Amino acid sequence: MYWQTSRFRLDLSRPRVMGIVNVTPDSFSDGGQWANTSAALAHCERLLNEGAHLLDLGAESTRPGAHPLPLDEELARLLPVLREAVKLGVPVSVDTYKPAVMRASLDAGADIVNDIWALRQPATADCPSAQDVVARHPSCGICLMHMHRDPQIMQTHPMEGEVVRQVMQFLEQRTQKMQDLGVEKNRILIDPGIGFGKTPAQNLSLLAGQRALLSLGLGMLAGWSRKSTLGHVVGDGGASAARESVATSRLVPSVVAALLSAQRGAHVVRVHDVRETCQALAVWQAVESQAAG
Repeated sequence: MYWQTSRFRLDLSRPRVMGIVNVTPDSFSDGGQWANTSAALAHCERLLNEGAHLLDLGAESTRPGAHPLPLDEELARLLPVLREAVKLGVPVSVDTYKPAVMRASLDAGADIVNDIWALRQPATADCPSAQDVVARHPSCGICLMHMHRDPQIMQTHPMEGEVVRQVMQFLEQRTQKMQDLGVEKNRILIDPGIGFGKTPAQNLSLLAGQRALLSLGLGMLAGWSRKSTLGHVVGDGGASAARESVATSRLVPSVVAALLSAQRGAHVVRVHDVRETCQALAVWQAVESQAAG
């Protein structure tokens, strides 16, 4: 299996590590650290040196309770970093749900659109809908994520009932819609949306039952890094914990969750802690190689 992106055909026969670059002042675990262009680019280079296969740039926080960022401000944060990041020789993803940001990012050379809304944002007076912006591009990669409700209320009104089937149905519908618009299947990855409108128990159920989602025949991205469910499991103080404490206390749980996701078939893991995740994956793959030999 491979993932077709604007400039790269990414081999998914082994797990790929997507390094997170938050160009924001308010992300829940690392906001403000890479909020200017030079710091963000230095972080991009650091993640690549640690083993990242691709980068995911985000200029708007989508943490629970986050408020929407004005379009002009998102573009002002994102585009200077993106224009330099695409020169680093790896696929660059842009984490946005705004159609105008998608269009500007693709025009600036982005390889992938990673959308928490699964390309459901409508057209505006000066820009087509999200799904039309992406469908009109000849080859960009797409990541379609499941989210229940929206960031403002998703954790105060989470999903109800059995979660794997509901997530699968949603992702199947959105994938089919994009294919109906002419987007080839090999351009699409799905993401079950850990932490986006789901309880800790539901998030853990999605990991336990992740293989069922692979029946859709698509590549899968898993984003467990530093999520509150991990804090719930290890008891680190949850949303009240300081950012430094969260980054430390959830490092090992995040690496374990990424490894478990890869073992259950995830093709891309989206992480803050690239070096440690790559080391864990290397040990697992070495053991698998011996077992197969």
